[in-house]
Amino acid sequence: MTRLIEKSTVPTVMNELQNEFGTDAIEPLALASKRWQRQHPAGDESEWTKAMILEALSLLDEAAPYWTYVAARLYLKEAYRQQKELRGVDVYSNFAEHVARLVRQGLYTADLLENYDPNDLAAIGKLIEPERDKLFTYIGLKTLMDRYIAVDFDKQPVELPQERWLIIAMTLMQNETVDRLEKVAEAYWAMSELYMTVATPTLANAGKPNGQLSSCFIDTVDDSLQGIYDSNTDIANLSKYGGGIGVYMGKVRARGSSIRGFKGASSGVLPWIKQLNNTAVSVDQLGQRQGAIAVYLDVWHQDIVTFLDLKLNNGDERLRAHDIFTGVCLPDLFMEQVEKRGEWYLFDPHEVRTVMGYSLEDFYDETKGAGSFRDKYEECVNHPKLTKETIPAIEIMKRIMRSQLETGTPFMFYRDEVNRTNPNRHEGMIYSSNLCSEIMQNMSPTKFESVALEDDLVVTRSKPGDFVVCNLSSINLGKAIPANVLDRLIRIQVRMLDNVIDLNEIPVVQAQRTNARYRGIGLGTFGWHHLLALENIQWESEEAVEYADRLYEKIAYATIQASMELAREKGAYPLFRGSDWQSGDYFVKRGYDSSAWRELRIEVAAYGVRNGYLMAVAPNSSTSVIAGSTASIDPVFKPFYHEEKKDYKLPVIAPDLNHHTYDVYRRSAYIVDQRWSIKQNAARQRHIDQSISFNLYVPNNIRASVLLGLHLQAWQSGMKTTYYTRSTASDIEECEWCHS
Repeated sequence: MTRLIEKSTVPTVMNELQNEFGTDAIEPLALASKRWQRQHPAGDESEWTKAMILEALSLLDEAAPYWTYVAARLYLKEAYRQQKELRGVDVYSNFAEHVARLVRQGLYTADLLENYDPNDLAAIGKLIEPERDKLFTYIGLKTLMDRYIAVDFDKQPVELPQERWLIIAMTLMQNETVDRLEKVAEAYWAMSELYMTVATPTLANAGKPNGQLSSCFIDTVDDSLQGIYDSNTDIANLSKYGGGIGVYMGKVRARGSSIRGFKGASSGVLPWIKQLNNTAVSVDQLGQRQGAIAVYLDVWHQDIVTFLDLKLNNGDERLRAHDIFTGVCLPDLFMEQVEKRGEWYLFDPHEVRTVMGYSLEDFYDETKGAGSFRDKYEECVNHPKLTKETIPAIEIMKRIMRSQLETGTPFMFYRDEVNRTNPNRHEGMIYSSNLCSEIMQNMSPTKFESVALEDDLVVTRSKPGDFVVCNLSSINLGKAIPANVLDRLIRIQVRMLDNVIDLNEIPVVQAQRTNARYRGIGLGTFGWHHLLALENIQWESEEAVEYADRLYEKIAYATIQASMELAREKGAYPLFRGSDWQSGDYFVKRGYDSSAWRELRIEVAAYGVRNGYLMAVAPNSSTSVIAGSTASIDPVFKPFYHEEKKDYKLPVIAPDLNHHTYDVYRRSAYIVDQRWSIKQNAARQRHIDQSISFNLYVPNNIRASVLLGLHLQAWQSGMKTTYYTRSTASDIEECEWCHS
């Protein structure tokens, strides 16, 4: 329904903007408004709003960052106007009726009315703080409204920002039995103040009848035809509901391996990866986006060379899979051989199992420089009956770096460090990571056993493996730290994440089982560069490294304490007994020896922790935009730039950019010395039980020796993974380090 400009609320909107931002500040917009109305006397209010938003965005620059909030107010007023017309009442005026109406329409789940009575809904509705809508930047508000707000079956919005936060809070707290409404209020406070964000699937799906709440999953593919196809089916089902998938293919036999004793019969991992590539493209999440799948392979696997070329833009297209992402699993021994320019040996995992009686991928070095993996690897190298291929380790590393500069991948997974610091070593092994390289949890393949006809039903039996589930949320450092709310925030986050585990309806039963066994969560952060700018700490400084160390130790303490308190209330995760949490090894390995840490260690041993895995720093690319901060632990791309959209350029400005913060932001992603980024990340990695989505930002003409040095530094400093190697062809000012 359009509304003619002469009958509109335009004068009221302009007066409100002048009252908030000042008449002088808004004067260019007022002049543009008068000019537009003269040119469009029969125009409607929606057209005026769009024109004024574009005008406000055109005025946005480093000297006048407030225009992003002006544009956001205009967008918000239009959203309010549309919702008032749709509902017939003022927005935010009757939350209980809003919930009931959307349940009737099939847009909210009936659980909301079954678990909350009218009195509850009336009380919860009073929590709404419409003023918090003003916290959004334009790009943050538009991202939330375009991607995550509830829509009807014609994809028209039926929800507003504060209602989305409140519905998420209600959903995650619906099964709490003590002070439930207080917990709803706490969760709403945390999200609506933009102190934290929940993972994209939770943000998009909570309270709605379809979709699951977890971000991503990790599968281990069994080396059998049934196992490979079953995995593909599971991956398709998870991708259908928005999950990103990590897939470990290291157990699958190599090209030329035997099948049922017939030599040279196997085609290796490539055909199955291409099949996953097709799944990613075909199962496109209700037309919103393609599926996202990362495939990991061990660097000693005989198919590794072909694997590293999968995403290249030249060569034989029959050997390419452009729509998946790749990751390579690297033992310490390989990195040592790269360093000393030694030889490396490639094996077929099936032949290793057959000849040696064990799987090489099931071992890791228990200490730096010594351990089971290198012992078993040497046995394989020296066994006369085992087929092996010899290649200089540096040649493989060159192929890795070539692919990274051309495609951004493969991701790097340092498997020995991951497994040495795994708090649940007593129950399994970690072979690879997830789509974003921050999740490290025990994995194992599901093994097909039999299929039979029973009572006119086809019944398939399989032995379930550990199919990893990632349950994520993140602290907005740029807002939470200045507000001094960290402890309060983390307590509510851990409870929210823990409740996701029980509420999730995952369409893969072995993933449900793993989720329940480990109750793994991944509490993370974003807004690191934002925080450094507010604190006036230069990125390339020991001060930043030390700050990362102190801050993430504080986050780790609060997170472990919160999970311990939750275990005291609800019980520890089922596999707690025998873990590093119970033995105290978790604290010893990280050098936690203050009186506060010793006391917490005793409490954890007594009560357990609710969650077997606790912390992981995700990329947070879209949710950090919503919260008005910087992504993950990354530097800003630039303090100010324009992002190309379909029909206009969208200006993007660093948060809280002013004459105080500019100098810190000025050293942006492709300018800062990446060696300092690695130092920072190594300092925070000590306090994160899982890993961190860590990007390297380099020019595409970086010297090979410098890029190699970055990888060696990351490995030597105890980092567990690196994510994308993001390269740019543009000229980079002040990049002395990248050619040194």
